[in-house]
Amino acid sequence: MAAHGTGAGPRRPGPVPLGPGDGGPAVAGLLLAAGGGRRLGGRPKALLEHRGRLLVEHAADALVAGGCRPVHVVLGAGREEVRARARLAGCVLVDNPEWAEGVGSSLRAGLRSLAGSGAQAVVVALVDQPGVGPEAVRRVRGAHRSPYGLAAASYRGRRGHPVLLGAGHWARIASAASGDRGARDFLRAHREAVVPVDCGDAADPSDIDVPADLRLLRPPPPSNAPTSAGL
Repeated sequence: MAAHGTGAGPRRPGPVPLGPGDGGPAVAGLLLAAGGGRRLGGRPKALLEHRGRLLVEHAADALVAGGCRPVHVVLGAGREEVRARARLAGCVLVDNPEWAEGVGSSLRAGLRSLAGSGAQAVVVALVDQPGVGPEAVRRVRGAHRSPYGLAAASYRGRRGHPVLLGAGHWARIASAASGDRGARDFLRAHREAVVPVDCGDAADPSDIDVPADLRLLRPPPPSNAPTSAGL
């Protein structure tokens, strides 16, 4: 779903807008966590462990800590095990029976589940990026200005996740999402409208696709050390 293109240089947004109940607009969080890990030997990415927790927990907590409400998590491969094992209190779990078609089907399912939520925008994150934590989410969320806004994290000039999608675009994004492309084509077609948000000092966008990428996962911290929701 990452989009690449040219335009204004990346910026860091100002203070994060308040959420519902605080007098500000609602910016939802959407975690795409349905992948089956085909190139990982069929290991669902949501069930990989990072710092002693399931990767889906780590990614969902980043959205929550980054200020997103509500947070919807799209499940697919291994969804029954995820539901049984993952601690996702407060999150809305969305089943995507068509997960094998690619991330596009998960994006469609997630946007569909947010209809009627009152959210003016959504921050979309991927479950297989353990180096993306609350600060990157907070910065991208802070770029929200209107229901027609678009923004994306920027890493040394390259756009990636998280991305912010204004609700005014959801229907067109969903209709264009297919296969493994997600919102990529839509964002590329509207590259001049996508606000790049500098996250290069706050997150590592590397993702887990093949066995060699499992090096990105970290062991549990020592029992006497505090856990971290960030990198």
